[in-house]
Amino acid sequence: MTSVTAPETYDVVVVGARCAGAPTAMGFARAGYRVLLLDRMRFPSDVVSTQHIHRPGLALLDRWGLFDRMRATGCPPMTRMSYTVGEVTISGVIPASDGIDAAYAPRRFALDDLLARAAVEAGAELRENCTVREVLCEDGRATGVRYQDGSGRPVEVRAHLVVGADGMRSTVARLVGARTEHTDPTLTCAYYAYWEGLPTDFEIYERTGALIAALATNDDRTLVVSYLPQERFAAARRDPEAAYLDAIRSTAPALAGRLPAARRVERLRGTGSQLNFFRQASGPGWALVGDAGCHKDSVTGTGITDAFEQAELLVAQVGPDLADRRAVDGALARFAAGRGERLTPRYRVALDAARLEVPDERVELMRWISNDQPSCDTYLAIAVGLVQPADYPAPAGAPEGGETPEARETPEGEHAWK
Repeated sequence: MTSVTAPETYDVVVVGARCAGAPTAMGFARAGYRVLLLDRMRFPSDVVSTQHIHRPGLALLDRWGLFDRMRATGCPPMTRMSYTVGEVTISGVIPASDGIDAAYAPRRFALDDLLARAAVEAGAELRENCTVREVLCEDGRATGVRYQDGSGRPVEVRAHLVVGADGMRSTVARLVGARTEHTDPTLTCAYYAYWEGLPTDFEIYERTGALIAALATNDDRTLVVSYLPQERFAAARRDPEAAYLDAIRSTAPALAGRLPAARRVERLRGTGSQLNFFRQASGPGWALVGDAGCHKDSVTGTGITDAFEQAELLVAQVGPDLADRRAVDGALARFAAGRGERLTPRYRVALDAARLEVPDERVELMRWISNDQPSCDTYLAIAVGLVQPADYPAPAGAPEGGETPEARETPEGEHAWK
């Protein structure tokens, strides 16, 4: 029987080294803590993702000194955006703020590797191909983890704080007994593929029963994703390619007309597990960040930005002395409260968008906006988070009733596709 080596000691151990875990590890390391970052995969590697980083997430990358590195991966800027509902299209230039004048959707194998390496540069220790088997506890408090490395050797690590950043089906959440505080039914399924020879900036097409988005990404490829109602998943999974292409043809005919000149590369990816829940954010000696603590339908695509903001929030809230349990417990409680305040509005918007319903009243409002360029510009500013919807009164002459942009946005100004 293989014996466990003597315990190693760190201030923080972070399980999961992608968009939630790597920035968390980086932040704690930059604050002077000794940090161990674990992941069951090796980097660079890909993961299912809609890839889009919203303006608040881009601003954090810039603050961390990583924005230019992200662009240097070859991820192209998307300087224009169009949003089509039926036959109505709103389009324009993506507005600028703080030196950022475009949207970005980097491939995850590039972004996640960049973030993990940044954590290492900050002083965190990254160990790949490691599987956590146990969260160590003393008197009801998390005090570290026991994991299995790539050779099968068990390793025990002690830490003042254990952070679970290991995704929707978080092992850390299960091992610490994090309770599910809220859950909602699964509403959509999604399929996506990458295309060559399909130039685009940022295109969104929506009708009742489907949403299609096309985004430019690394290696001169375009990500095209389709969302369908969850009740169609059983039929779609029998012939995913037909379901995917049919959704594009029926919802985005202008985009579909360009596909014959393009070439699909890589395999078609999809998921019917668009779970919607909030888990307990923290407990004695532990915290959950990213999808481990809250997962919602990806139709709004805020996952990466949410992860970045939670990492920033957790590091900011934890006090200067991780050995002071009372101070840390207070900091973790503040993190949990802040997470709820920040994510609850976005969660509600995501579920609203995931119903894939487009009432006639909204089509008429979009038609009015499309004929007024200042309103188009403001709508795009709301979409990328530069204008607070509450600060934008309905323009004179706009049709009354129906679903207004204000009703579709979060207080942070987020669009139905993130």
